Amino acid sequence: MDKLVERETATRRPPVAAPALAVQFFLIPLAVIAVTVAVYVGFRSLLADDRSPQDYLTEIRNGGSNRRWPAAYELSRLMSDPEVRSDRSLGPARVKAFLESTDDPQVRRYLALAIGRLDPPLPPDAVAALGRGLEDSDSETRISVIWALGSSGDPAVVARLAPMYGAQDADPGIRKMVVYALGALPGDTQLLTLRTALQDPAADVRWNAAVALARHGRSDGVPVLQQMLNRAYVEQHVRRDIRQDEDQDPIADVMISGLRAAATLKNESLRPSVATLSREDRSTKVRQAALEALKVIG
Repeated sequence: MDKLVERETATRRPPVAAPALAVQFFLIPLAVIAVTVAVYVGFRSLLADDRSPQDYLTEIRNGGSNRRWPAAYELSRLMSDPEVRSDRSLGPARVKAFLESTDDPQVRRYLALAIGRLDPPLPPDAVAALGRGLEDSDSETRISVIWALGSSGDPAVVARLAPMYGAQDADPGIRKMVVYALGALPGDTQLLTLRTALQDPAADVRWNAAVALARHGRSDGVPVLQQMLNRAYVEQHVRRDIRQDEDQDPIADVMISGLRAAATLKNESLRPSVATLSREDRSTKVRQAALEALKVIG
């Protein structure tokens, strides 16, 4: 019995002191949490970008080649902020940066978008500077410039853009953007070009022309709008490539554009198609847009 007691005593662990328990159960977990928080804050500080539009402009004008276009992109992204759009002091600097960026098409694309997103009226020399961009060899830059000119609200721009639709080297992307810009600009001098675009070989150019004419209160594009309200027809011309993590449906987008144009025109001949879509289309977005269009049509 004595040996058993001795053996039992020998196998027992010594009691753990209170400070050791504190280290084991409190201090070590707190240290782990502190390190985790420090790492998280460090990554956040690296990812966070609190630079102002003026900082980005300085980067665009003085930064290296691998830093200028990201700064131009961030500047164009900041234009979603109404306060940035309405800041009149930065407009001339953006125009100057655009004129100086002749060596980098990416920088010019994003700067053109940033200028076009300014609240009207644009700076006095902005339209002239953008007009020079129409001569760029890079087609993507020209498309951005055309969009910016269409957003300017200056009817004098029509005389520069309309001839670009019929240019022999105009690719479908250029024609599509020209038609869109002409539809966004005031005046009637562009109506002939828009009517011509209703016969364009590219379906999305025809759709843009019909919507643009509707914005000007013209019903010339009603037959094309009827096609836009026909899901089977749109599916023949639009590739349906929807990612699971994105709420995008290009076919529905085309049909919704047609529905909004139909509501703008309030054309009775479009009512049956709109009513059918409001009841039967498989897209909830299209059905909702159709219901809204019916309310406007009356």
